[in-house]
Amino acid sequence: MMQPKKSKHRKEFRGKMGGTATRCADVSFGDFGLKVIESSWISAAELEAARRTITHHTKRGGKLWLRVFPHKPLTHKTAGAKMGSGKGDIEKYTAVVKRGTVVFELGSTDEATAREAFRKAASKLPVLTRFVIRGEI
Repeated sequence: MMQPKKSKHRKEFRGKMGGTATRCADVSFGDFGLKVIESSWISAAELEAARRTITHHTKRGGKLWLRVFPHKPLTHKTAGAKMGSGKGDIEKYTAVVKRGTVVFELGSTDEATAREAFRKAASKLPVLTRFVIRGEI
């Protein structure tokens, strides 16, 4: 499971995620990208499932970049726990993804393979996505 090695505070507030992404908004490293078109949290398990789908479809050919990292801890109280007595234990880590963020990039492969790999990976993510090519808007 992807999680940060170290953090300043063990538990975080939920925060806000409105607006459009300014960072990671363009394809920078590869030739093709998978862009998110709505803001959401993407868990480490969902990112890993999508990454494994892409590498499986491309048969480990080409180069894959993961542009986001799940650094936000989400807490959860146990079932049947009474109200009060503080915040729950950390259940999972998520990546905060704003609208317009490129989550995955793929290089050194043809467009048909990249398009199909990203189509399969998009079904593993909880957000709507679109296929983007480097240099296009």
